[in-house]
This record gives sequence, C-alpha cells and structure tokens, in this order.
Amino acid sequence: MDRSHLPIGVFDSGVGGVSVLRELRKLMPNENYIFYGDSKNAPYGTKDTETVLKLTCQDAEHLLKQGVKALVVACNTATSAGISTLRQKYKNIPVIGIEPALKPAIEKNPGQLAHPHIIVMATPMTLREEKFHQLMRLYEFHADIFPLPCPGLVEFVEHGEFDGENVTNLLERLFEPYRNSKIDGVVLGCTHYPFAKQTIQKVIGPHIPLFDGGAGTARETKRRLRQEGIFSRSAEIGTVVFQNSLQDTFILNLCRQLLER
Repeated sequence: MDRSHLPIGVFDSGVGGVSVLRELRKLMPNENYIFYGDSKNAPYGTKDTETVLKLTCQDAEHLLKQGVKALVVACNTATSAGISTLRQKYKNIPVIGIEPALKPAIEKNPGQLAHPHIIVMATPMTLREEKFHQLMRLYEFHADIFPLPCPGLVEFVEHGEFDGENVTNLLERLFEPYRNSKIDGVVLGCTHYPFAKQTIQKVIGPHIPLFDGGAGTARETKRRLRQEGIFSRSAEIGTVVFQNSLQDTFILNLCRQLLER
C-alpha cells in the first residue's frame, strides 16, 4: 500500500512543538501534517518520568488512530521519557525525537574555541533524565556544559507571552548566576523556547549564539521518510491540521500564528 500521501503526526506537551513543525514544513512543504498539542497537561517538564511516559504514549496513540505515516516527538521532555518505548511499540513506522542541540553548539561556536562554555536551557525533567546525561557525557571533554533548568518559561509561551516584563524578569533571574561568566553559546533544549528567542537574546546579549534542535529533527525526518519510501510525491503544498487536548480556540489560533511567526 502506498503510504506516501498520509500525514506526518507531530506532537508536543503544548504549543512549543510548532517550532519543530515550522522546520518540517520549511524542509518538506508538500507533506501533510497533523499537529497535536497536549496543553491540558502542560508543562510536561515539571512532572515525574512515569507520568510523562504515560502522556507521551497517549499522544502517540491519538495520532496513530488517524493514520499517520510517521511520528515526530516535538518535545524534548517527551523524547527523554518515551522515545525508546515508542520505538519498541511502533516498529512499523518511523519515530523521530528531538534532543538539545549540543553538538552544533560545540561545533559552530565563534572562532571554533577549543573548550567553549555552553549553557543548556531545558525543563527540569529533561535535565534530570539519563538521556540528557548520556548526551553530556558524549561532549563533556569538548566543552564546559552548564545545565540551566527553566521552570515557568513554558507556561508563558503557552499563554502566548514571549516577551515583556514578566518573561524578561524570569530570564534575568535564571541567567543571574552567569552574568559575569564567559558564555560561548546557549542551547534551547525545549521546543517552546525558540518562541522567546528575541527576549533570551536581549537578556544574554546579542553576540551569544542560540541553538535549537528543530532543523536537525526535520532533516532526520526527511531522511527516514526517504529511507522508508514514504516521502510525499505530491507537487502541491500540503495541509496542516491543528488539534489540542484543550479544544480551546485561543490555543488553536495561537498554533496557527506561531506557524507563521
């Protein structure tokens, strides 16, 4: 059966995964997409692993019932807690996750510094999970890596607040310990954070580069679709359907706005 015309399922704990959807759509505009956000249970990053795993599996099931040809876990926390389980459970379709963009941050730092200082912004759970610790161990001899848990930032983005006094104050508090430190790059280790990129840049300074994993996830998705022979053959621009566990008009409209942001 030709599955190339089927949609790609993309899910997140809320609206943040739209930052990954933007990269997917930019790279593969002819694909169809269903984006599911679980804003009812957001944020995932402050919950325990067992709860996040259960929610992640529910999100995947929601999309699989609609006949998607691939699953993109557009949430760092859900990837940390559930990517292995999803891949074991759904071996008949590609399951692609996302992880903090440590590698590009280290490889592309200004001047190719020998031992750059990299801050990784992420949810408390992402930083707590073994998956992140494995990633850190992989690069700990190439850079000084400073995990920075950012509770509260996801909630602002979920309410459509990306800048302003509240967001700025939160970020200034989070970065206060590094105010007089050398920083060579900041990794946005949660898919919500790219939407606050301008405010983050304002707080840390214009010369410190920011990195996120959205583009890498999009490239890996394209590679897997080609590998499986299910890449879209359509010459037309694909469709995007937004769904959310809240069934809230504000959230769905916010997703549409974020896609074009």
